[in-house]
Amino acid sequence: MVKHIVMFKLKEKTAENADKLANALEGMQGKIESLRFLEVGRDFKESERSFDIALVTHFDDRKGLETYAAHPVHQPVIALARELCQPTVVVDYEI
Repeated sequence: MVKHIVMFKLKEKTAENADKLANALEGMQGKIESLRFLEVGRDFKESERSFDIALVTHFDDRKGLETYAAHPVHQPVIALARELCQPTVVVDYEI
């Protein structure tokens, strides 16, 4: 299994921006065949080190992650994240 975790820090931290990104991320559920698990979490601590939103996804293998990365449902979500967030951090690992 491959886990793909992304953390997002909003450029402009508003409820509207957080909702827009979280809804877009959650909207991928069930629309990308290789995406086996999707979880979106919002930070409640709001510390200086905190990121605002986290995405945790699971795939069967690296090929599934590659399929997800290039998928047309994922592409507008990437564009929205780039528009609303800076920085983002990513980790991909196999378990």
